[in-house]
Amino acid sequence: MDWQELSGNWVLIPDRPVAIIHFLGGAFVATAPQLTYRRMLERLALEGYVIIATPFVNTFDHQAIAQTVYRNFNRAVATLLETTLKRRSLPIYGIGHSMGCKLHLLIGSLYPVERAGNILISFNNYAARDAVPLVEQVSSIFAQVSTLFSSTVPAFDMEFTPSPTQTTRIIADHYQVPRNLLIRFREDTIDQTRGLTAVLEERFPQMVVARTLSGNHLTPLGPDVNWQAGESFAPWDAIAQWMRQEVYRDLHQLERTLIQWLDPVGSASSS
Repeated sequence: MDWQELSGNWVLIPDRPVAIIHFLGGAFVATAPQLTYRRMLERLALEGYVIIATPFVNTFDHQAIAQTVYRNFNRAVATLLETTLKRRSLPIYGIGHSMGCKLHLLIGSLYPVERAGNILISFNNYAARDAVPLVEQVSSIFAQVSTLFSSTVPAFDMEFTPSPTQTTRIIADHYQVPRNLLIRFREDTIDQTRGLTAVLEERFPQMVVARTLSGNHLTPLGPDVNWQAGESFAPWDAIAQWMRQEVYRDLHQLERTLIQWLDPVGSASSS
């Protein structure tokens, strides 16, 4: 399997597709998801999932980003149905990490999507001044300039669109994907999954699964490292393999959790 660019997305197509995954990464690492999330996404592709990872550049207008990635994803699906997938009807799942969670939640609230379910990893919904410390400094500078030159000029105040409060309200009133898996990591200090869990459980009782795993906010990131042993298995080979297992231990647990939730019957029969 090789990554290919298609309609503004990075796509990975297994030989026998069972479903489609629309992946959205976190702010600042989402510009190249085929690299920053390579290990996890390729592991899912090995299980038969078509991966459509949509890059985006972070701005303050999150609703506009959601619209753009939604359109790019739909264009890729339309092309694949005409070519590789040959009009096969496959279930579609959304997977988001960090800011990617918010985008999937907005897409699932503002557009008529058909999703078999969403997986939301390390959700956070901070205000701009909390998420980007520089924003508060810039805002204060604009406020000082406004006061200096004209008392009638309003102070400049930057905030994400929609704001955290507006986002929560949109989800509570309009989110339309009943089946959800929410994942938080024990060492993640910026995670806000618990609050989102309460909102989704209120909207879809008995349909929301929440899991707490070992790891931190960066656990889903990282390319795979394929260590090739020499002709004779040297002590260094054993050390290298042990290091690889330790580095990817939390990521392996995440991958197993994703696969089990996506296909509980298949993963149980193969274990």
